[in-house]
Amino acid sequence: METKNSDLSSLRINRTEKNQVPGSRRNLIIGISVIAVIVLAIAGYNLLGSILTSDVEVRLAAASLQTPAQSNAIFTASGYVVAQRKAAVASKGTGRLVYLGVVEGDKVRKNEIIARIEDSDVKALLAEAKANLELQEANFEDTKNTYRREKALFKTGSATQSELDAANAKYKSVLASIDVAKAQVQAAEVAVENTIIRAPFNGTVLTKDADVGEIVAPLAGGINSRGAVVTIADMSSLQVEADVSESNLERVFANQDCQIILDAYPTHSYPGYVAKIVPTADRTKATVMVKIGFRKYDSRVLPEMSAKVLFMPKGKNQLENDQPPVLVVPVTAIANRNDKQVVFKVKDGKAIEVQVQTGQQFDSYVEIKSGLANGEEVIKNLTDNIKDGTKVKVKD
Repeated sequence: METKNSDLSSLRINRTEKNQVPGSRRNLIIGISVIAVIVLAIAGYNLLGSILTSDVEVRLAAASLQTPAQSNAIFTASGYVVAQRKAAVASKGTGRLVYLGVVEGDKVRKNEIIARIEDSDVKALLAEAKANLELQEANFEDTKNTYRREKALFKTGSATQSELDAANAKYKSVLASIDVAKAQVQAAEVAVENTIIRAPFNGTVLTKDADVGEIVAPLAGGINSRGAVVTIADMSSLQVEADVSESNLERVFANQDCQIILDAYPTHSYPGYVAKIVPTADRTKATVMVKIGFRKYDSRVLPEMSAKVLFMPKGKNQLENDQPPVLVVPVTAIANRNDKQVVFKVKDGKAIEVQVQTGQQFDSYVEIKSGLANGEEVIKNLTDNIKDGTKVKVKD
C-alpha cells in the first residue's frame, strides 16, 4: 500500500517549480526592460529637443521711406502725365521750310511766328493784285467823272439817254472790278499769311518735327513732305491719366484728394484731385481712365512721365497727406520687450534684437525715428517665441 501511494505521488505535477524563473533569466528580462525605457526616453528627449530647437520660419520687410499719403491710401493706380492742350503745328500752305525759330524746350506765346515757308511766289501774286487794284481805282476816278458829266449834260439836253446809260454802265463795271481786285488782294494776303507758321497758344515746344529745307504741307501726302513742323503743349494743362481697375471704380469720386508720385522723383509727391472720370471702359484691360489734376506742381513735371496715383479716403486731412516722407516699418514688426520698443534683424540665421525709437502711426505702418536705416530688413510678423538669438529661417 505504501508502494502504491509512493507511485501515485510521483505522478503529481509540481506547478510551483514549473512557474519559477531562474534568477539569471529574470535579471536578463529586467535589463532588457531598463534598456528599452532608456532608449525610449532618449528618443523622446531628442524629439522634444528637435521640436524646441527647430528654426522658426519668418518673413522680412524692409524699412522704407513713405509719405503719410502712401500709408493712408485706399488704393493706387499707375498712369502718365499728359498735356490736355497739345498741338502738332503745321503750315496752312505747301512749300519749302526756310525759317525755323524754335527748338525743343523753347517757350512760345500765342500768335508768335515760329517758322516760315518760301513765299516769293505768293508775294508776287500779292504785288500783282495790289497793282491791279490801284489800276481799277484810277479807272474809277475817270469813269466817275465821265458819268457825272454825262449826267449833267443829260439834264441840259446836250446828251442822249443812251450816252448816259453807257456812262452809268461803265461806272458800275469799274466799281465791280474794284471789288474783284480787293478780293484778289485779300486772297493773296491770306496766301502770304499761310506761309507764316504761328503758335496757336502759349506753350512749350516738345518736339521739332521738320528742318529748314524740307517740304511741308497741310497734309503730308508725300514721303518727302512733312505735316507738322513742331509739337507744342500748354504746360499749365498737365494731368495724370491713370487706369483704374473696375473693381476699384466705386471708391473713386469727383474732386477726391490724391497724391501723385512721379517715378522720376520717388521721394517727392504732388497734391492732386480727381478731375474727370472718363465714361467708358477698356474691355481688354477691364479699366476706366481717370484724369487727375495737379493742385500745384513745378517745372520738373513733364509730359509723358510715368506716375503713381494714391487715392485718399474721404475726409482725410490734406495737410497730413502733404507731409514729407518718413522711415516706416509694418506695425507687426514692432515689439515691446522689457519696456523697450524693438525690432529683429536676421543675421547668420539668428534673430538679432535692435532697439528703435518710434513715432506716429499711419494705419498699418509706424514711423521709425532712430535705430534703423532706409532699406534695412526686419522680421515682419513678430511672435512671442522670437527672442534675441532665436534660430530663424527666412521664407520667401
